[in-house]
Amino acid sequence: MKVDVLLGLQWGDEGKGKIVDVLTPHYDIIARFQGGPNAGHTLEVDGQKIVLNTIPSGIFREGKINLIGNGVIIDPVILLYKEIAQISKLVDVKSRLYISKKSHLILPTHRLMDYVNENVRGAAKIGSTLKGIGPTYTDKIARNGVRMGDVLEPNFKEKYEALKQQHLDRIKSMGFDEAALQLDGSPWREYEHRWFQALEELKTYHLVNSEYFLNDALAQGKKVLAEGAQGSLLDIDFGSYPFVTSSNTITAGVCSGLGIAPHKVGKVYGIFKAYCTRVGAGPFPTELDNEIGETMRQLGHEFGATTGRSRRCGWLDLPMLRYSCMLNGVTDLIMMKGDVLNGFEKLMVCTDYKLADGTITREIPFDFMTKVTPIYKEMQGWHADINANNIPKLFMDYKDFVEQYIQTPICMISYGPDRNETIEIEHK
Repeated sequence: MKVDVLLGLQWGDEGKGKIVDVLTPHYDIIARFQGGPNAGHTLEVDGQKIVLNTIPSGIFREGKINLIGNGVIIDPVILLYKEIAQISKLVDVKSRLYISKKSHLILPTHRLMDYVNENVRGAAKIGSTLKGIGPTYTDKIARNGVRMGDVLEPNFKEKYEALKQQHLDRIKSMGFDEAALQLDGSPWREYEHRWFQALEELKTYHLVNSEYFLNDALAQGKKVLAEGAQGSLLDIDFGSYPFVTSSNTITAGVCSGLGIAPHKVGKVYGIFKAYCTRVGAGPFPTELDNEIGETMRQLGHEFGATTGRSRRCGWLDLPMLRYSCMLNGVTDLIMMKGDVLNGFEKLMVCTDYKLADGTITREIPFDFMTKVTPIYKEMQGWHADINANNIPKLFMDYKDFVEQYIQTPICMISYGPDRNETIEIEHK
């Protein structure tokens, strides 16, 4: 058996959570392979809106195992008191959730470091969610990190205190008084107390050597879906650096984030919106900082699932989409939120970039901050509702144009937040 992959092709917020929930009946195990609680996967289950940050989005399907992989970083407070507490009334989380012993922990002081780092940057800040993501991955790469499996070892508290003190020394050296810093509106030491309480509870969950767990499952014929977080254009290596996340959000991250060999990767589902959005700072060639962009924002409810921040909105950028498909080896495209564009008379689609020297290209420049002028193709809006019983011809023209440009089939269309508001498309 091979591991199929589902990931976002833009700057995140593409609707991955819903599609994982839709696809889960076809799989035995859903495994998150990177990112942390900066992710926000929104699902609508029986009319109830639920946001998951760390837990895989297959958690609501009975009989399915959901694994938090080694490439994921975990804040015990958020995982237990925000996520598990929210959904434990709906499902038996403990029986369905497995956690890799090699996943790294976000310490309270990692979050303090995130806050301090952003404030020191001033106007050049990255637009961090302040969840401690960057500092945690930094310590992981610097070989200072604390992992989930460490909580079972007798020297855990010693390792924790040593890393915490490094952080506090750095915070002091940058001119901040740690005693005055808060997390979630309270002194951070209170958060630390809850952090240890949460860890004690999480120790009672299934903590596994996830690389063996997954490979053994594959050998037994089990079907695995790898779930990505954020989006391909936020990849630490290939995204709009430095305005990126701190992990590999592309298909290659599945291998390191779950312990899966490259030849065991099967289908790659790439999810994209029928337009573009972005949260936080960084380049966005097709951004609409005008009334049209605001209309998209309101119709699409484009506000961050984790932070609540307004998302920047713009026209579909096909060179970016083509780039993401190339990096990920996408085999199947899934188009989200075509319904948001239902009322537009005219639509613009970026097909090329014009560089400062007049060159026309479809390649992404080395420096994402390079000023590029998008070249658009105008298309007729369908000006009608999309649903399972009515797919407007002009919408299909839009879909076909994207397919032909990317040279990859669109296998599914989503036209609403509920798991049932999807249309599967068969290709001969």
